[in-house]
Amino acid sequence: MKNTLTGLFLMVLMISSFSLKAQQYNVNDAALIDMYQNQRFMDAVDYLKKNCPEPITNIKILSRFAYAYQMAGKALQAETYYKRMYDQDSTSVPVLLSLAGINAGRENKSQAIYFYEKASNIDKNNFQVYKQLGHLYLEKADTLNALKNLSKANYIDAEEPDVATDLSAVLIASKKLKQAEGILTRALAADSTNLLLLRQVVNLQYNANRFKETIVTCNKIIEQGDQSVGVISKLGNSYYKLKNHECCIESFAMLPDIYQTEGTYYLVAMSYKALKKYKPALDNFDNALKQAISPYTDSYYDEIADIDDTLNQFKTEAANYQKSLFFKESGTIYYSLASLYDKQLHDKKSALKYYKKYLDSKPPEKEHEYVAYVQSRIVELKK
Repeated sequence: MKNTLTGLFLMVLMISSFSLKAQQYNVNDAALIDMYQNQRFMDAVDYLKKNCPEPITNIKILSRFAYAYQMAGKALQAETYYKRMYDQDSTSVPVLLSLAGINAGRENKSQAIYFYEKASNIDKNNFQVYKQLGHLYLEKADTLNALKNLSKANYIDAEEPDVATDLSAVLIASKKLKQAEGILTRALAADSTNLLLLRQVVNLQYNANRFKETIVTCNKIIEQGDQSVGVISKLGNSYYKLKNHECCIESFAMLPDIYQTEGTYYLVAMSYKALKKYKPALDNFDNALKQAISPYTDSYYDEIADIDDTLNQFKTEAANYQKSLFFKESGTIYYSLASLYDKQLHDKKSALKYYKKYLDSKPPEKEHEYVAYVQSRIVELKK
């Protein structure tokens, strides 16, 4: 939207203020406007190339190329023409905003900030400039500059929800809850059902330990059809803090399984425990444990054991294989452990134990050679 508005501004500028020098290029304004209106921007580029040969120094013609390329989604080509305009006039706010927007869209945040900062030094009351700077500084985790620019944007327009949301989030993270509440109250006075603002109100109330208010706001958001993870989690947590265990359980039940975490399972388990419903409490504690332990833990210990083997640290290797088996039984690990005890540690009893466990794991047919070897080794070790 930002780039579109900038482009439209440039188009109006170009159409309304052609110089005599620009007219020498023999451009049919009506034909060009028709291409713009019908979204035929690359046709406009081809038309301009045909009628405006290089070298082009006229800033109005350069702006036509830049606009057409930008609206056609050709950011790199548009940037080339905007830079040629910038080289002629580095104080043009529309050009600075276009260069900033293009760089922001290409994730070149440092360059986008550079051009927005230049624009802010020229136009000190431009809401969009401060808003974009605040957003970019937030993305770069530069809280101080984000706060400075968002505050300026909010001063210009205290009712704009995006800025009020971002600014209050920075203030809440800085524990400046009273200031954040003032920002949100002013914005909500203009739009009392804005979900962006209401979610930030929930964040503020929860961080201030105002759990009854948190519940009221969460339910207001849910009534509008928003059952996002953050809202449901704070609702369930607030009920738990107030020892309303039934509502805590009901709240977390609204979350799909994919969004359940160790924390949600734990709170539900504790709520069931408080209600003396021990079976579901145990089930949820079990789920919490599954979430807490990585499904790849056994593989990590397996890889560590492999390094131990390379370093000839055989006792440590055996210990890490044992840890791997604690998290997940594996025929491959049983074989590796048995071979280690057999060949390196010369522990016949342990070797026999793990060779048998390997056979009990029912190895696949493709491992028939290993099975035959293990069977023969078991016979030898029993002698």
